[in-house]
Amino acid sequence: MTSSELTLRLARPAEATAIASLSRDLIEYGLPWRWTPMRVAASIRAAEVNVLVARIHGKIAGFAIMRYGEDDAHLDLLAVAPPYQRSGVGRQLLEWLEKCAIVAGIFSVALEVRAGNEGAQRFYERLGYHTLAHLPGYYQGVEAALRMGRDLSCRLSDHRIQGTQH
Repeated sequence: MTSSELTLRLARPAEATAIASLSRDLIEYGLPWRWTPMRVAASIRAAEVNVLVARIHGKIAGFAIMRYGEDDAHLDLLAVAPPYQRSGVGRQLLEWLEKCAIVAGIFSVALEVRAGNEGAQRFYERLGYHTLAHLPGYYQGVEAALRMGRDLSCRLSDHRIQGTQH
């Protein structure tokens, strides 16, 4: 995949069903389905939420949902379809949403990941996230989670330093 094949944009209401299906299959497997098309559509319409899709050749390759508060942001969901995993799609989705947070003056991002999903934990660690807490039974009393977080003010200063070198 070349970078010219990938496009990122805010999701449209018509994409809610496809996003919800990806959530069910890639994130919520083994749990009751909570991110239904109706819930995803409500997030797409919400002013304090960005629902971002990554498309490659017209197909949704991945998506992410981030809520923005007064002082912090929360990554609700992030998934990349199997054919596109480990190709930078997830990183680009997350970086786009983090830039929005920085523009809004938000420098703290948190997320939860299944305690048993070591691949996802390593992905977030590579992007600067660290474990904040272990949450037993977080996923509907069935499975534990790790809360992870990142201070984006470090990213902002890194960006400023890089910008002065050009």
